[in-house]
Amino acid sequence: MPDPVSSAPLEATLAALRRAPDLEAPELRAWDAADRYLLDTATTVIEGAPDRPVAVIDDTHGALALGALTLGTSVVRVHQDSLVARNALERNAARLAPAAPIDHHELDTVATDAGLLLLRLPRSLARLDAVARLLAARATDDAVLIAGNMVKHMTPAQNEVLRGSFARVDVSLARGKARLLTARGPIRRQPLEPARGYDPEHALHVVALPGVFAGASVDIGTRALLATFDTLSPFTTAIDLACGSGLLASALARRTPGARVIASDVSAIAVASASLTAEANGVRIHAVHDDGLARQPDASADLVVLNPPFHVGAAVHTGLALRLFAEAARVLRPGGELRAVWNSHLDYRPALERLVGPTRQLARTAKFTVTASRAAAREGAPGGRPQ
Repeated sequence: MPDPVSSAPLEATLAALRRAPDLEAPELRAWDAADRYLLDTATTVIEGAPDRPVAVIDDTHGALALGALTLGTSVVRVHQDSLVARNALERNAARLAPAAPIDHHELDTVATDAGLLLLRLPRSLARLDAVARLLAARATDDAVLIAGNMVKHMTPAQNEVLRGSFARVDVSLARGKARLLTARGPIRRQPLEPARGYDPEHALHVVALPGVFAGASVDIGTRALLATFDTLSPFTTAIDLACGSGLLASALARRTPGARVIASDVSAIAVASASLTAEANGVRIHAVHDDGLARQPDASADLVVLNPPFHVGAAVHTGLALRLFAEAARVLRPGGELRAVWNSHLDYRPALERLVGPTRQLARTAKFTVTASRAAAREGAPGGRPQ
């Protein structure tokens, strides 16, 4: 087990990282012990072949990409599913390494010619399987994959998933509550196909790429929200914010065929899944890869529907939901509605009243609450960013 690398430049790089435009809070940091463990373990590989590209997959804020450059690699190739993660990396690179040779790639090309692959282990086994297959398909025979996360987010099942695409997988000892998996000997396999499901209650098809929240099923929060759609007011523009598989967007498009329905998510695989779900249901939507509603103008929508995440990365945090409520308020026309479902114990109603407008409860169980918030006219609202 490698000891932490005694490197003033690496320490300085990590200390200077910021989370923006991701949520920032005193208890949230732009890197963690898993990032540091990955970089310490990667040092020997990078020093042995500094001219070979290093591929970094799902770096959260740039710790791995900028850390690899600090350790001496000449080229870093990056794939990030999250648009927020990509924007955070670009902001950090602009401040700390403006001339850095960082190339953004699709997942099926990022590993080409790379001697080292650094992966933040996803918690979804389906996503890990999909990633491992695509990396192994392009990796050279001598490539080394080092994957890591905090121990509380790891299971032995991840080892077995990696062994499906790599001949050898070694498990590290824990350090700083983090653990690594090192894989060698790529095995060429077919990519995973999207999962497909059907919900007979609402007669809706669901298509989900591996790793999308709830997969090709209807989670109970979304089901609670769908159950209130018969009370929706007429709309000409509606947005499924944090759309996941896009099931709500497809339901809205089917309900009002002439309306403009937008499905927005920070995750590229969610946006692609929303398009596939719409196609499976024979409806047309506009799927947008976006940080919240940054690309949508002020006062441009009649309706926003939202099943907000309550995790920021691996941490349970309400800040992201509050940010999405505020974004919905900005984009809604006066009198427009935010219809949201949320975990009942979080008691978001006072925040919805403050950020959006008058809020009424439509349904409540011990697990979930569904509310409708009516947007009021706002003086001096900031200018929107048109799509």
